[in-house]
Order: sequence, then C-alpha cells, then structure tokens
Amino acid sequence: MKFFTKEVKIAIVAILAIIVLFIGMHFLKGTPLFSSNDSYYIRFNNISGLTASSPIYANGYRVGVVTSIDFDYSKPDCVVAIVDLDPKLQLHEGTHAEIVSDFLGNTKLELRLGPATGRLLAKGDTIEGIQQLGLMDKAAEMIPQVEQLLPKLDSILVSLQTLVSDPAIAATLHNTEALTTSLNTTARQLNQLTAQLNREVPQMMTKAEGVLDNTQTLTGNLAQIDLQATMQRVDQTLANVQQLTAALNSPHGTAGMLLNDAQLYENITNTMRDVDSLLLDFKQHPRRYINFSVFGKKDK
Repeated sequence: MKFFTKEVKIAIVAILAIIVLFIGMHFLKGTPLFSSNDSYYIRFNNISGLTASSPIYANGYRVGVVTSIDFDYSKPDCVVAIVDLDPKLQLHEGTHAEIVSDFLGNTKLELRLGPATGRLLAKGDTIEGIQQLGLMDKAAEMIPQVEQLLPKLDSILVSLQTLVSDPAIAATLHNTEALTTSLNTTARQLNQLTAQLNREVPQMMTKAEGVLDNTQTLTGNLAQIDLQATMQRVDQTLANVQQLTAALNSPHGTAGMLLNDAQLYENITNTMRDVDSLLLDFKQHPRRYINFSVFGKKDK
C-alpha cells in the first residue's frame, strides 16, 4: 500500500499552504515569526487608530513593531500596547511614546528617548504613552472657533458691502486718481530738475573750488601778516591820538588856548570883523589909501 496517496498529497499541500499563509500574514503585518526582540508595555488612554503591526520609530529610524493591544475592561481609560523593540536600543528613564498620524490617516508610534543619564529600563517595563493630535484632530478642535467667527464674518461682509456702495468711495477713488496724476507730473518735474542739476553741479563745483583756492590764498596772506607788530603800531597810533586830544583839551597849550579861551575867540572875531570892514571900505574908496601922481606930489 502506497503512503503518498492522493489524499496525503492534498493534506500536505494544504498544510504547506496554511504555513505559507501564516508566515505571509506575519510578513505583511511586519511582525517577525520568531522574534528575538525585547518586549515592553506602553500604556495609553486612547490609542486613536493604533493597531497591531503598527511600526515604531525612534528619531525617524524603525526600531520595532506593535505586536498586540490589550484593553483593560476594569480600567476603561487604560489601553496597553505590547511592543517588540530592537535589543540594541537602550531605553532610559524618561522615555515616552507618542501616537502620530499623518494627513492620510496612517498611524505610527514614535519613541521620545529620555536623557542618557537616566536609569535603563528593563525588558517588560511599562512606558508612558501620549497621543499627538493630527491635522484632522486639530481641524476638529478649530471648528467651534470657526463657528463663533462666522457671524462676525457675516457682519464684516455686510459692512464692506455698505462701504463699497457708498458714493463717497467712488469720489475718493476719483480724487485719488487725480492725486496720482499730479504726483506723476511732480515726479516728472523732479526728474527734469535733477537732470538740470546734474548738468550744472560740475560747473558749480568748479567755481566752488576756485573760491576755496582764493580763500586758501587769503588765509595764507593773513597768516604771513605780523599781527603783533601791527597791533603795536595800532596801540602807538591810539596813544598819539590820545596825547593830541589831551593837548587840545589843555588850557595851557597854544591849541588848547585857541580852542578853550573865549576872550581870544572874541578878539579874533572882532579883528576879522574890522578887517572885513577895512576891505569893504578899501573897495569903495581906494583913493583914500593909494595916492599916486606921475608929475609929482601936489599939495591939496
């Protein structure tokens, strides 16, 4: 009797298919069939989509996988995830885990490693877990605030519509257009003035340089003047003027007597008056003063 009958072959093929299916399911889940990793427990209040076979990362590098999740019915706010981590990974006290979800809803577990100075965690220890809000969760939290803003936005839109329909806005825009035209004209005039200045500035600079040269020459001439000797001459001249003034004011000198003696002034005035009378009489009766005869003197 043959052992490998048709039924035995079918049974062997079925067993191999089951083994391959089992290995394939573990491979697709990312869980090793014969794991040599270290197992730890991570405690969460809410796993928010975390499932078995979810990857675990540390600083962006995959270091393990979630093997299973247990729900404690005696403590509804406690969900424990059993994880297998690479035995080379050293976890220090202060390490915690975060559930991270991307925009597409994919969930992973991110380990935030504690300081290297802390105590090393042993296999089987419990790690605290927290949930990081994803984009959708953040958007859901913002919905109440958005609902509160909607009435205000509606009021703002109504106010904007009222403001836009105001005829004063059109007038203001018209005035703004006129102002812009005026500013353009002013800018064009300024450009022309700038161009003119650019043409005239070199000539002005040349004249300014000439003035500076003359100033330097004048400064050099002033520097060559003997200021001390000049001041001495000025002081001497002032002293002479002072002496002359004193002499004129003194009643003992000739000039002082001429200026200060009233009697002398009256005598001179009388003398001048007599001289004037004499000249006048001489003009009127010259024969009284001149007697000239060609034939000799004749007795009167």
